[in-house]
Amino acid sequence: MAITLTQPAAERVKSFLANRGKGVGLRLGVKTMGCSGMSYVLEFVDEINPEDEVFEDSDVKIIVDKKSLVYLDGTELDYTRDGLNEGFQFNNPKEKAACGCGESFTV
Repeated sequence: MAITLTQPAAERVKSFLANRGKGVGLRLGVKTMGCSGMSYVLEFVDEINPEDEVFEDSDVKIIVDKKSLVYLDGTELDYTRDGLNEGFQFNNPKEKAACGCGESFTV
């Protein structure tokens, strides 16, 4: 089981954590939402819970709860810029379909 980051994503997370002045890593998760069923969740973590799975890539800790890991295992997190648009992109091999607006997905 693994979650990985591209170099641009790792650099962006490190920059966010440095600007924030605290935090041990980035939490990835899923929640029930949207027309396709699930939505990705990103948040900074100040404290790791005992039930969390922790991965490390490019000196960044990636924290995932065990329920979300079922859906996220094998995912690569990227950070992209396209014109005026920029943001994190999930490259999830388990994702079978996404809604038209791109806010939710199904496995």
